[in-house]
Amino acid sequence: MAKEVWRYIDSGNCSPAFNMALDEALLEWHSEGKIPPTIRFYGWNPATLSIGYFQKVEKEIDLEAVKRYGLGFVRRPTGGRGVLHDQELTYSVIVSEEHPEMPKTVTEAYRVISEGVLEGFKNLGLEAYFAIPRTDEEKAGLKSPRSAVCFDAPSWYELVVEGRKVAGSAQTRQKGVILQHGSILLDLDEDMLFDLFKYPNDRVKERMQRAFKNKAVATNSLRKEPVTIEEAKKAFKEGFEKGLDIDLEPYKLTGEELEYVNQLAKNKYESDEWNFKR
Repeated sequence: MAKEVWRYIDSGNCSPAFNMALDEALLEWHSEGKIPPTIRFYGWNPATLSIGYFQKVEKEIDLEAVKRYGLGFVRRPTGGRGVLHDQELTYSVIVSEEHPEMPKTVTEAYRVISEGVLEGFKNLGLEAYFAIPRTDEEKAGLKSPRSAVCFDAPSWYELVVEGRKVAGSAQTRQKGVILQHGSILLDLDEDMLFDLFKYPNDRVKERMQRAFKNKAVATNSLRKEPVTIEEAKKAFKEGFEKGLDIDLEPYKLTGEELEYVNQLAKNKYESDEWNFKR
């Protein structure tokens, strides 16, 4: 039987606002039936701190540090915590809630989509698996994460290698469409990451950073040979094809589509009203 064909977009490194605008545009176009389900890979220029839709900037983020490091800053349309997008491969998956292979619950859909990421890690020779929170304490941690840092907060069906988190994802559902995007860490500057958030005092910061080392890990710390971004793209493209049982067909945006995304980036994701609204 022929496999279902999804679109594959590799947008390379783009501005923070463009990245979020393109994810939103793909969701919109898919909801209107203009495009098939789509998987997109991208990077960030400049490196960027993205925050979850519900996060409070004033309370949680040290904007001076963001500026000092020369980072971009953007609020995502998805929930979750703060993520430093630097040396990573970012992916997004856009697919209808009504798709026959998509479970109805957020958690189960997250697991199905993340199969692609799991297979990608296997292609890099890493034994990734899903860690499911079992104890009441772990489950309670999901409802009220103590940390503003994404890779520090547990979530359902976390993708882990050797017990530590290697990919963080967030999901939103709008107009009958699921948008899941996530970060696949290749390398990580932990000191920079922890400088970007506010803490009650230095002791808390140090304690959280120490604990973080046991919870999260970048792909290249687990491999003898570091993986290049091109190798990662190949591994995860094939991973999604296998994990979701699809064929991916490369696609380039038309001039008209690009124009639409650039306008959305400018009017929404570059605006202070959107980024600092909480």
